[in-house]
Amino acid sequence: MIRIFCLCLFFSLQLSAQKKLPGNGRVQQFPHFPSSQITPRDVEVWLPEGYPQFGPYAVIYMQDGQDLFDSTRAVGGVAWKADKAASALLRSKKIQQCILIGIHAGPEGELDYIPRSLFDALPVNLQNKITTEYQGKPLSDAYLLFLVKELKPFIDNSFYTNRSPEGTSIAGAGMGGLLALYALCEYPNIFGAAACMSTHWPVSKKANDARIPKAMKAYLTKKLPADGKHRIYFDYGTQDVDKQYKPYQMDVDLLMKEKGYSKKNWVTKEYAGSGYNIADWQMRFPAVLKFLQPPMAF
Repeated sequence: MIRIFCLCLFFSLQLSAQKKLPGNGRVQQFPHFPSSQITPRDVEVWLPEGYPQFGPYAVIYMQDGQDLFDSTRAVGGVAWKADKAASALLRSKKIQQCILIGIHAGPEGELDYIPRSLFDALPVNLQNKITTEYQGKPLSDAYLLFLVKELKPFIDNSFYTNRSPEGTSIAGAGMGGLLALYALCEYPNIFGAAACMSTHWPVSKKANDARIPKAMKAYLTKKLPADGKHRIYFDYGTQDVDKQYKPYQMDVDLLMKEKGYSKKNWVTKEYAGSGYNIADWQMRFPAVLKFLQPPMAF
């Protein structure tokens, strides 16, 4: 089984294609990246101008990768323009050298992102509501195994990377933000930092049941690293879906302080007038990069 999977990875590498982005590096594409854990999906690797001469490079794993670089593939035809943001900050020396990994969403959608440990801690009636809404139970534990056991080893063996937790971050928006936080808690020896934008604490998109964020806080109380080595970014807006996040975020912020986090390794930003959409995340993304990859050494 292991040999077959390795052969599939090699085949995937052979089929990769590159798209040059003049002045903004290039994107290497790996269609239908194979996995024994989840449904295969496309993976894109953004490499900055000058790669690999400035390495080793920190790595930021990002969810919903179809929305990051190419507006023709992005939801609603609007992309994050993550390559342009990173390139501009690198040119002005406001961030350290890094590469971005865009993992496309799979056919199971948000089921890959909903924290399984959170789901298991909910009352049965809430579990049933989530299962009905998303047409299945969370697959996030398998998704994380894909990230740490399959994708990360492939990236580290194929590119000039900083393999340590200090050089490995994970980021996402909405449910992807919740997944990023879950990943850091479940694999603190892999991910040294997480960026959680518009973190969708309620999980459900149909109801805003306070018992779900309460259960997530209970999970974080047990699992959030408090070793002073991990770094976490949160943000939220004040419009549309984002406007419901503030009270839940404030509750989590209290826990962050209890766990010993300070401005040295944690930030929560409120963006007045900003909301839950790619155009707003595009504007907020430079702040994410500057937090995850500050110009000075970690």
